[in-house]
Amino acid sequence: MKHGKILVVDDNQGIRSALKILLPAHFAQVEIIASPKSLVTTMETFRPDVVLLDMNFYTDINTGNEGLYWTGELKRMWPEVQIVLFTAYADIALAVEGMKRGAFDFIVKPWDNEKLISTLKAAYDASPKGAKKREPVATSDMYWGDTPAMMQIKRTVEKIAPTDATVLITGENGTGKDVLAREIHARSSRKAMPMVCVDAGAITETLFESELFGHVKGAFTDAHADHAGKFEQANGGTLFLDEIGNIPLHLQAKLLRVLQNRTVTRVGSEKQIPVDIRLICATNMDLEKMVAEGRFREDLYYRINTMHISLPALRERPEDVMPLAQRFLAVYAGKYRRGAAEISPEAAEMLKAHAWSGNIRELQNTIEKAVILSEGTSLKAEDLSLEKKSAAKSAPKQTLDEAEAQTIRDTMARCNGNLTLVAKELGISRPTLYSKLKKYDI
Repeated sequence: MKHGKILVVDDNQGIRSALKILLPAHFAQVEIIASPKSLVTTMETFRPDVVLLDMNFYTDINTGNEGLYWTGELKRMWPEVQIVLFTAYADIALAVEGMKRGAFDFIVKPWDNEKLISTLKAAYDASPKGAKKREPVATSDMYWGDTPAMMQIKRTVEKIAPTDATVLITGENGTGKDVLAREIHARSSRKAMPMVCVDAGAITETLFESELFGHVKGAFTDAHADHAGKFEQANGGTLFLDEIGNIPLHLQAKLLRVLQNRTVTRVGSEKQIPVDIRLICATNMDLEKMVAEGRFREDLYYRINTMHISLPALRERPEDVMPLAQRFLAVYAGKYRRGAAEISPEAAEMLKAHAWSGNIRELQNTIEKAVILSEGTSLKAEDLSLEKKSAAKSAPKQTLDEAEAQTIRDTMARCNGNLTLVAKELGISRPTLYSKLKKYDI
């Protein structure tokens, strides 16, 4: 008995004709349209379980990005629908990005009929009407490993987490500063209360006070209602200020005043509101050097630096590369429904030899993409999209700024200059990326 309603969106007449013959033999209902212009209307009337969506159409939207756009729109309006992307080989990187945005899988043209049918059936099984249900893989984010440096950090966290001591976490981009901040909160007495995360480097100067301290109705144009800032939202819990080194000097004084008084005053109001928060800050910058150069307030530095934890770069803990890779493999094999359960010896050698200038975040992203591209039960070297490099232990020492600039350049190259993909892969906002591109003259 055939099941499932499949909607195909492809502008190629030959492909539509072929699928019109192939798909009805395997699914209960099949609808085929030539353009996303009628996609919303067809979705409302046909209500498919699975959409087979081409990534390129003859419109004004950039090639490939249209598939990403409609993936996002479909998941926003019909989150239960499963999307399989139809793509040419050259667009695999975009298809991988599509899966990160919620697509179930992708099929490369020219396709194999058995592969296409099995993928669409798997997508149907994952839909609300499908017979099979898969639970998401649950795993703890924090990985300590066995290196002396990480063991020392773990002992420190065990001591300070139950207290309300302010913590400053430093380290290169991608070392897991945000993950460590969440671990500290999870081990604290405030764990039942919210942890509010703020990318301080992404807040524009004009919105800084409103975002952090809140505003009242009518305080400025578009202030149509009272708004509680991040400090109030974190009341009773933890406030995590990431990229704190990017806050302009004149705004640092306002932040310091709130930290000293433990009260906030919303923009447009004179009422002081008490706040009870545990503060954790993070940066990849050398704050002591910035203090010496007059770019960071000394009094603010000592206010946020009650306890200081410096996370080591991944190249300084090479023995953790493979355990982390296996950990990410298990997570993403479950998330993307892949059969890969092990890493081949050739792939393992490539992982061990890579310099990992982007640290754990780069490794995580590499494994995620490799899992998506993998076939079979083993992750192979060709799945990794890594060039053979000299061993990580022989990598030259770099300053934090040099390492960050190189990471951005490498990511720009991998993403072909697509700033949206670059920002997503680096785990930062577009405003923060623009700031760093300007800073490093990239």
